Amino acid sequence: MGDNSPLRALWVRSSVGGQSDAAAGGAIAHCLGAIPRYGEPMSLARKLLHTRYRVDDLERTVKFYREVLGLKEVRRHKSPRGSELVFLKAPGSEELIELCCYPAGGQVQVQPDLTHLAFEVDSLEEFGRHLERLGLKFSDGPHPHGDGGSIAFIDAPEGYEVELIQPGKSGG
Repeated sequence: MGDNSPLRALWVRSSVGGQSDAAAGGAIAHCLGAIPRYGEPMSLARKLLHTRYRVDDLERTVKFYREVLGLKEVRRHKSPRGSELVFLKAPGSEELIELCCYPAGGQVQVQPDLTHLAFEVDSLEEFGRHLERLGLKFSDGPHPHGDGGSIAFIDAPEGYEVELIQPGKSGG
């Protein structure tokens, strides 16, 4: 680990039990070494669990993700600071989407091209018909790729953009 490593600096600043820099480096190496329970090096982040999107109208947004995209509500609760939280899941994914309504934080203002979620669909043509039945339409696209795949976008409540991807022959 180099002398300018952020982890080393953190450990040295916390003065690892008053140890010298060399001993602190050894403590870091031990921390980043094998985890006895798994027998593998420890990773800093193991997997993505959820992504949070703050919204003003929680029920309207939950309805959109359920009815338009087919997501399932996994759980809902109130956080200790008063946020109303709803967790949603796409059928083929492990990661969750956390929708958060926190009125004390002020009105949500989503900037253009700030962030988006992307979902795989079997057919954008079929998805377009589904949108029409709901009185909606794509906000952009579909844009075909040379391999038979295509992408399109729809706007979710609050102005968040949702990308829909129909994989091509190469799988993406």
